Formats: sequence, C-alpha cells, structure tokens
Amino acid sequence: MQLMIKGRNIDITPALREHAEKKIGKLSRFFEPNEPIDGQVVLRIEGDEHVAEVTLSIDGLILRGEENTLDMYASIDGVVEKLERQIHKYKTRINRKIRGEKMFLPTDKKEERATEQVVRIKRFHTKPMSTDEALMQMELLGHDFFVYRNADNDEVNVLYKRKDGRYGLLEPEG
Repeated sequence: MQLMIKGRNIDITPALREHAEKKIGKLSRFFEPNEPIDGQVVLRIEGDEHVAEVTLSIDGLILRGEENTLDMYASIDGVVEKLERQIHKYKTRINRKIRGEKMFLPTDKKEERATEQVVRIKRFHTKPMSTDEALMQMELLGHDFFVYRNADNDEVNVLYKRKDGRYGLLEPEG
C-alpha cells in the first residue's frame, strides 16, 4: 500500500505518521496481496476538531472516509472503522469489480475560478458502467450525486439521492 500523508495546520510527527500507516495499512487485508492500493491521508485541525480524511484507490475503485474528534489518533482510528464498514458492506461487489472490469477513476484535475456563480470546475474521465455500479460508487464516496457514462446507451447520466432517501436518475433526452 502506497500512502501519501499530508498535514494542514498540523505537523506530522513520526509517531502520528506511524500510527496512520499502521492503522490504514491493515485495510489491505481485505484485498488480494498483489492488489495495488494507493492512498491519500489528510490530517488537519479545524478549531478544536482533529480531522482525518482518507481516500483509497484500489484498481479504479475509490473508498473515502472522514472522521473528526478532539484527538487526531482517535480520528484516524474512527476513519479506519468507517472504511472497514464500507468494505464489509460492499465486499462482494467490490471484489467482483476489482477482479473483473475496471471502474470509474477521477483524474482529480481541479480548477478554481473567481466568478460568483461557478466557484470550482472538476474534470474527470468516465468509463462506461451500469447504474448499479454507479450507485455503489456514489455510496462508497458518500456523495449525494454521481455523474457517469451509462454502459447501456453510452450517454452521460446523473444518479442522485432524493430527500426521501431513494434515488433518482437523470438521462438526456433526444
């Protein structure tokens, strides 16, 4: 597992780095030994809150978790527990996707604009996937919507979570 650990408003001490690497490294036991796993860990302090944010990329699948407590070590432990729950919840589907076809992986190119209406543009590559795959990816990321290329018709679709907890799908017409 390749981890990049960054700190914002905090110095990453060797003990903190070792704790993060040890705890997050344990997640690799859920995947094949030769499966390449890349991770980004951002540890930051916002007021009294100690925030640990982890994003893992496993062969195109993205897992993301965030935890904030009053102690950075507890935040790291908490985010690892959240990621473990995500992995357990989707283990069968995750393994099927990792062993079979590759899934969507954003390029994470971000541009900031100084306009009042559009404050950020995010560009990403899309790979065709089913609506079920898109729903799984959206839930794994913890987002309220997900843009993807529908494998059935090769058109861009938007999957979103409705206020009632169910899901909606936007498809272009014509």
